[in-house]
Amino acid sequence: MNLPNKLTVLRVCMVPVFVILMLWEDLGDAGRYAAAAVFIIASATDWLDGYLARKNHLVTDFGKFMDPIADKLLVCSAMICLVEQEALAAWIVIIIIGREFIISGFRLVASDKGTVIAASYWGKFKTVFQMIMVILLILDLGGIFDTLAEIMTWIALILTVVSLVDYLRKNWHVLDGEI
Repeated sequence: MNLPNKLTVLRVCMVPVFVILMLWEDLGDAGRYAAAAVFIIASATDWLDGYLARKNHLVTDFGKFMDPIADKLLVCSAMICLVEQEALAAWIVIIIIGREFIISGFRLVASDKGTVIAASYWGKFKTVFQMIMVILLILDLGGIFDTLAEIMTWIALILTVVSLVDYLRKNWHVLDGEI
């Protein structure tokens, strides 16, 4: 297993640590800040594994498949924790997770046909804005940061829908003969 793939696996392993820090109420603000630090580090591995894979020609089918799953696990876990803490509306999370289920379904059908579908640029932008949104909501710094968190939430939601439409448009052929 190459380094970018190890970083992807590390990101998956960081998810339970993050969730414990987010939801263990006895930790108070220290838990929230530690959770933010874990989330930021995990998010950075997303950028780093992609950079290293492309730079060193280490792109693999495992990475194309697992990297988006690791991102989904991290971001969706964070958003569910934020719903639990009443920092994010459930309907927003339902739309975002719904998109992830649809994309995952397409990936499974493609995989059965021997095709691996990599993430698009729209999907990558969506992930970046979701990660920024999550960080701002976890830190809950108040003032202008509340406004910035709300703006990032709307941008992330719009990019979620745009990336879904783009993904469906580009990959509809995967369903040929399936319906």
